[in-house]
Amino acid sequence: MSEPLFSRLPARPVPSGDAGGALLAPRFSRYLHRIVSARPACAASLAEAAQSGQPLDAAWLEARLIPLRERAETAVGPGDAALGKALRWLRQDTMALIMERDLRGLMTLAEVTEAMTLLAECAVRTALAQLTADMAAQVGYPVGEQSGERQELIVVGMGKLGGRELNVSSDIDLIFLYDEEGETAGGKRSLSNHEYFIRLGRRLIQMLADVTEDGFVFRVDMRLRPNGDAGPLACSLAMLEEYFMVQGREWERYAWIKGRVVSAVESPHSRNAVGLLEQLTTPFVFRRYLDYGVISAIRSLHAQIRAEAGKREAGLAGHALNQRAFDIKLGRGGIREIEFTAQVFQLIRGGQDPSLRVRPTLQVLALAEARGLLAPEAVVELSTAYRFLRQLEHRLQYLDDAQTHHLPTSAADQQAIAAMMGMDSYDDLLAALQPHLDCVEQQFEATFAARQEGGQCGSIWQQCLQGEASAETCRAALQNLGYDDAEALLARLRATSEASRYRAMPDSSRLRFDQLVERALELSAKQDHPDRTMGRFLDFLEAISRRASYLSLLSEYPQAMARVADTLHASRWAADYLTRHPQLLDELLDTDALMALPDWAAFRQRLTSQLAMSDGQVETQMDILRREHHAETFRILLQDLQGVLTVEQIGDRLSDLADAMLDVVLETVWQQLPKRHRDTPRFAVVAYGRLGGKELGYASDLDIIFLYDDEDERAPDVYATFARRVITWMTSHTAAGILFDIDTRLRPNGAAGLLVTSFPSFRRYQLREGDNAAWVWEHQALTRARYCAGDREIGARFEEVRNEVLAQPRDAATLREEIVAMRAKVAEGHAHASDMFDLKHDTGGMVDIEFTVQYLVLLHSRTHPVLRRNAGNIALLHMSGALGLIDATLARRVADAYRQFRARQHQLRLDDGQSPARVPLEEFAEAAGHVRALWHAVFEG
Repeated sequence: MSEPLFSRLPARPVPSGDAGGALLAPRFSRYLHRIVSARPACAASLAEAAQSGQPLDAAWLEARLIPLRERAETAVGPGDAALGKALRWLRQDTMALIMERDLRGLMTLAEVTEAMTLLAECAVRTALAQLTADMAAQVGYPVGEQSGERQELIVVGMGKLGGRELNVSSDIDLIFLYDEEGETAGGKRSLSNHEYFIRLGRRLIQMLADVTEDGFVFRVDMRLRPNGDAGPLACSLAMLEEYFMVQGREWERYAWIKGRVVSAVESPHSRNAVGLLEQLTTPFVFRRYLDYGVISAIRSLHAQIRAEAGKREAGLAGHALNQRAFDIKLGRGGIREIEFTAQVFQLIRGGQDPSLRVRPTLQVLALAEARGLLAPEAVVELSTAYRFLRQLEHRLQYLDDAQTHHLPTSAADQQAIAAMMGMDSYDDLLAALQPHLDCVEQQFEATFAARQEGGQCGSIWQQCLQGEASAETCRAALQNLGYDDAEALLARLRATSEASRYRAMPDSSRLRFDQLVERALELSAKQDHPDRTMGRFLDFLEAISRRASYLSLLSEYPQAMARVADTLHASRWAADYLTRHPQLLDELLDTDALMALPDWAAFRQRLTSQLAMSDGQVETQMDILRREHHAETFRILLQDLQGVLTVEQIGDRLSDLADAMLDVVLETVWQQLPKRHRDTPRFAVVAYGRLGGKELGYASDLDIIFLYDDEDERAPDVYATFARRVITWMTSHTAAGILFDIDTRLRPNGAAGLLVTSFPSFRRYQLREGDNAAWVWEHQALTRARYCAGDREIGARFEEVRNEVLAQPRDAATLREEIVAMRAKVAEGHAHASDMFDLKHDTGGMVDIEFTVQYLVLLHSRTHPVLRRNAGNIALLHMSGALGLIDATLARRVADAYRQFRARQHQLRLDDGQSPARVPLEEFAEAAGHVRALWHAVFEG
């Protein structure tokens, strides 16, 4: 009896310099040992090629196939048999080179999987070309009944082949598709396109998968096609679309993430068909909303896979192995858990972030880190584990070219695998493997473990569903939890349970909704105003009840539910905002991102990249803009509610956000303007009012004007069209809401003037050079104006004009008279009979302060240039006091009053959405008195 092959192996692979030109891999692989024994003449050339450095790319494969095909045709004659033989020899040569280079450390994992992927693509395309030509002599070519175009078989690679991650002994998962029904033409007889493509598909499978004296090219698995083994071997795109809509299952969404056309895409028809296929698969795989329901679905699927893997591992004990064999793909901590961890982020977010629609697992993990979805250390651990497990997988398959993922159970095989992994012993290999399995399992459990949260409320909601018999019990339980009006809350809970919306929910959604109501009762009871918070909670839950994904998110992430409770309790406006935009729930998952300082340059870049991925899809781009704006606004709001921002900081951030949105909208809309006459517009946006003074609120509209400086004769019409489209993009209501309301009435001549103004005209108007001249109130508005978006050069020139206007000499009496008259006109438009103090419009309020500051700026900027800065009312008051223009003590008191008024106004709008903001007279009697004193000193003294 001969000595077992592996008993003679060294503990480590032989370094490349010690092999003496001989192949090393056959000493480790029974499969390659057989091949070299059967084809001894090729051993030397393979050994030379293995160390040549020649990349195993598509060009190498095509060049290598030519002589192999000639040899095969010499042996068996031209035809299918010769091509099948040549492809099998090509696989043997490629496998030999991969094994040799891999074991010598001359190929990376990525190079190994890419080489196997290219081999599969080469085999499919070469076989398909010959089989199509061969069938043409008998039945011709298929023709579409609608288009009249020649049809081609679309071969979709799924799984590892689709992801360009094919392992060395993998089967290839294929799906056969075609565009149109019809019949073949040009042959001796005709077939329906459906029958033609089924026959072609069968012959392709035989060419690749039949086992001959030379082995096989690739095992082919067709079970991922619609209806699996029960479905037709080939189906039309129309059939696939109907299948997705009617029968497509969750696991098929995961499978189609990797789906990629691997047949040749060279003709116009094939390119068009591939485009149509993408239009079908993208909405099936990637939902337009954040799809958190996928977490429980993957959890369930994985449980089934893990259970099946466990059965197979245990079943090996009956095959004379006498021990369990661990599955490194499907077992705990295995390859599949890494893939699921990566795919869940694609399925949840891929509908809204096209950059996540990539296929390679390591690339997805890197994107998850870049998007802040996985911690950097977790990505390093998962990526390292993935490479280790995939390399181990390849070495398991090197032994016998078997599609296995089980660790070996014989001592000889264990030693061989350890040696191929560079380990001294199998125990060393297991010791290196275990930490990888542990870290993968821990990360998988952190992502997918079912969240079970116990609550103090017990089954209050369930008792409420039982009717009057349990009413007293429910009231007592609610009172014990701290609810003040248990009767009213009970009535509200009953109304919710009896509503048609609740009763129409699918069972899975109703179960989640029930759990969330229980949790909401517990969380609201911990707040200072539990009844108010629970009422807002019910409003919110009812609003999202038809969106299973949002219910899933809150069920899967208890911390998000707790933050919802804090948000709903803190502010009615915030509660309403979250209820209107429930997609913002996703923002509650990342505490670090919520509290981070904004990076507006990075925000612009990220937003621009997202828009570029949806180029030409206007509605999608408008939704992207709105979602990103809502998300940033919500982050500011949450920091506001946490008390970490002053009212001035809030205004700054909201204004910076508006500037960024305007800038990105200008760039995007200009690129889509059909009649644009230059690559970059000579066009700028100037901000007035709250935006100009960087005092923007959460619901403020934008006071802006449009300027251009372009001598092209087409410029006025082009820029007018441009401005109208910008306004449309900003103000349109889409499924994602609205960006801003826009007010352009502060442009020259107001609503009667042109929407866009040439820069020379604007300058003449503001400097009163001609009959058409700016009014005093327009110069008042100019004190708070600033460039905010578009052409920076025009922006700089605007600032120069603004300074020039503010520095003009003015008669104090005339200016005082006009500003007092304008103040009276404003007051007349906001009169009220209430006994409350209007923080903004009543005498002693914010408008008095603003008009006073504007008067001081217009009157004294000529002699005191520092006042021309758009520094805000508070800073300008302090400057005026320091310059001796007003009493310094009074200036400080009025500045404090303005800050108090703004903060109280902000609080009222957050608490009750109250507008106008009015408070009891006595609350700010002293502060309002200081403001009136300043008004008297400036205008009446």
